[in-house]
Amino acid sequence: MLDRMTPHPPHVLKLRVRYGETDQMGVVHHANYALFVEESRTSLMRDRGCSYAELERRGIGLPVRRFEARYRAPALYEDVLTVTTHVGRIGAASVAFESEISREADGVRIASVTVELACIDLRDRGRGPVPLPEDLRGLLEV
Repeated sequence: MLDRMTPHPPHVLKLRVRYGETDQMGVVHHANYALFVEESRTSLMRDRGCSYAELERRGIGLPVRRFEARYRAPALYEDVLTVTTHVGRIGAASVAFESEISREADGVRIASVTVELACIDLRDRGRGPVPLPEDLRGLLEV
Protein backbone atom coordinates (compact mmCIF):
# COMPACT_ATOMS: atom_id res chain seq x y z
CA MET A 1 0.00 0.00 0.00
CA LEU A 2 1.26 3.46 -0.89
CA ASP A 3 2.14 5.57 2.14
CA ARG A 4 0.88 9.01 1.16
CA MET A 5 2.71 10.64 4.08
CA THR A 6 6.15 9.65 2.74
CA PRO A 7 7.21 11.07 -0.63
CA HIS A 8 8.63 8.64 -3.14
CA PRO A 9 12.40 8.87 -3.41
CA PRO A 10 13.66 9.98 -6.82
CA HIS A 11 14.13 7.21 -9.36
CA VAL A 12 17.78 6.66 -10.33
CA LEU A 13 18.85 5.09 -13.61
CA LYS A 14 22.44 4.56 -14.73
CA LEU A 15 23.35 4.24 -18.39
CA ARG A 16 26.52 4.26 -20.46
CA VAL A 17 26.71 6.52 -23.51
CA ARG A 18 26.90 4.39 -26.64
CA TYR A 19 28.94 5.33 -29.70
CA GLY A 20 25.84 5.71 -31.88
CA GLU A 21 24.49 8.39 -29.50
CA THR A 22 27.42 10.70 -30.22
CA ASP A 23 28.62 12.87 -33.07
CA GLN A 24 32.08 12.68 -34.71
CA MET A 25 33.59 14.50 -31.74
CA GLY A 26 32.30 11.88 -29.29
CA VAL A 27 29.74 14.30 -27.77
CA VAL A 28 26.17 13.10 -27.13
CA HIS A 29 23.78 14.54 -29.71
CA HIS A 30 21.13 16.70 -28.01
CA ALA A 31 18.20 14.59 -29.28
CA ASN A 32 19.42 11.58 -27.29
CA TYR A 33 18.65 13.27 -23.98
CA ALA A 34 14.96 12.75 -24.78
CA LEU A 35 15.66 9.01 -24.97
CA PHE A 36 17.64 9.04 -21.71
CA VAL A 37 14.84 10.70 -19.74
CA GLU A 38 12.18 8.56 -21.42
CA GLU A 39 14.02 5.44 -20.28
CA SER A 40 14.16 6.82 -16.75
CA ARG A 41 10.50 7.91 -16.76
CA THR A 42 9.18 4.57 -18.02
CA SER A 43 11.41 2.74 -15.53
CA LEU A 44 10.05 4.91 -12.69
CA MET A 45 6.48 4.10 -13.71
CA ARG A 46 7.24 0.38 -14.02
CA ASP A 47 8.87 0.39 -10.56
CA ARG A 48 5.71 1.97 -9.13
CA GLY A 49 3.53 -0.75 -10.67
CA CYS A 50 2.34 0.92 -13.85
CA SER A 51 4.00 -0.05 -17.13
CA TYR A 52 3.42 1.95 -20.31
CA ALA A 53 2.48 -1.29 -22.07
CA GLU A 54 -0.29 -1.95 -19.54
CA LEU A 55 -1.59 1.63 -19.85
CA GLU A 56 -1.78 1.29 -23.62
CA ARG A 57 -3.60 -2.05 -23.33
CA ARG A 58 -6.14 -0.16 -21.22
CA GLY A 59 -6.49 2.44 -23.98
CA ILE A 60 -4.58 5.18 -22.15
CA GLY A 61 -1.85 7.15 -23.91
CA LEU A 62 0.60 9.64 -22.44
CA PRO A 63 2.07 11.62 -25.36
CA VAL A 64 4.62 14.35 -24.74
CA ARG A 65 2.97 17.75 -24.53
CA ARG A 66 6.01 19.79 -23.55
CA PHE A 67 9.75 19.09 -23.46
CA GLU A 68 12.24 21.51 -21.93
CA ALA A 69 15.95 20.82 -21.64
CA ARG A 70 18.79 22.89 -20.25
CA TYR A 71 22.16 21.58 -21.40
CA ARG A 72 24.96 22.42 -18.98
CA ALA A 73 27.97 20.31 -20.00
CA PRO A 74 28.69 17.76 -22.72
CA ALA A 75 28.27 14.06 -22.12
CA LEU A 76 30.87 11.98 -23.94
CA TYR A 77 31.17 8.53 -25.45
CA GLU A 78 31.40 5.87 -22.71
CA ASP A 79 30.47 8.27 -19.89
CA VAL A 80 28.28 6.60 -17.30
CA LEU A 81 25.32 8.90 -16.70
CA THR A 82 23.02 9.02 -13.71
CA VAL A 83 19.47 10.05 -14.60
CA THR A 84 17.53 11.05 -11.49
CA THR A 85 13.79 11.48 -12.11
CA HIS A 86 10.80 12.43 -10.00
CA VAL A 87 7.20 13.43 -10.58
CA GLY A 88 7.17 17.21 -10.62
CA ARG A 89 3.48 17.98 -10.99
CA ILE A 90 0.23 16.13 -11.52
CA GLY A 91 -2.61 17.98 -13.20
CA ALA A 92 -6.16 16.92 -13.95
CA ALA A 93 -5.17 15.46 -17.34
CA SER A 94 -1.38 15.68 -17.32
CA VAL A 95 1.76 14.76 -15.41
CA ALA A 96 5.20 16.38 -15.50
CA PHE A 97 8.44 14.55 -14.77
CA GLU A 98 11.67 16.33 -13.86
CA SER A 99 15.06 14.76 -14.51
CA GLU A 100 18.64 15.67 -13.72
CA ILE A 101 21.41 14.01 -15.72
CA SER A 102 24.91 13.93 -14.27
CA ARG A 103 28.18 12.20 -15.06
CA GLU A 104 28.89 9.46 -12.52
CA ALA A 105 32.69 9.83 -12.57
CA ASP A 106 32.81 13.45 -11.38
CA GLY A 107 29.21 14.39 -10.52
CA VAL A 108 29.10 17.14 -13.15
CA ARG A 109 25.51 18.08 -13.99
CA ILE A 110 25.01 17.50 -17.71
CA ALA A 111 21.37 18.50 -18.24
CA SER A 112 18.08 19.32 -16.55
CA VAL A 113 14.94 18.15 -18.35
CA THR A 114 11.21 18.58 -17.74
CA VAL A 115 8.73 16.50 -19.73
CA GLU A 116 4.98 17.06 -19.48
CA LEU A 117 2.67 14.29 -20.70
CA ALA A 118 -1.01 14.66 -21.56
CA CYS A 119 -3.42 11.82 -20.85
CA ILE A 120 -5.46 10.75 -23.90
CA ASP A 121 -7.92 8.03 -24.82
CA LEU A 122 -6.20 5.95 -27.52
CA ARG A 123 -9.59 4.80 -28.83
CA ASP A 124 -10.68 8.42 -29.47
CA ARG A 125 -7.46 10.36 -30.21
CA GLY A 126 -9.32 13.38 -31.59
CA ARG A 127 -11.06 13.97 -28.28
CA GLY A 128 -8.17 15.77 -26.60
CA PRO A 129 -6.89 15.30 -23.05
CA VAL A 130 -8.89 13.16 -20.62
CA PRO A 131 -8.55 12.98 -16.82
CA LEU A 132 -5.73 10.83 -15.45
CA PRO A 133 -7.16 7.57 -14.14
CA GLU A 134 -7.33 7.58 -10.34
CA ASP A 135 -5.18 4.45 -9.99
CA LEU A 136 -2.43 6.02 -12.13
CA ARG A 137 -2.67 9.26 -10.16
CA GLY A 138 -2.30 7.27 -6.91
CA LEU A 139 0.84 5.52 -8.18
CA LEU A 140 2.43 8.80 -9.29
CA GLU A 141 1.55 11.06 -6.37
CA VAL A 142 4.49 12.10 -4.26
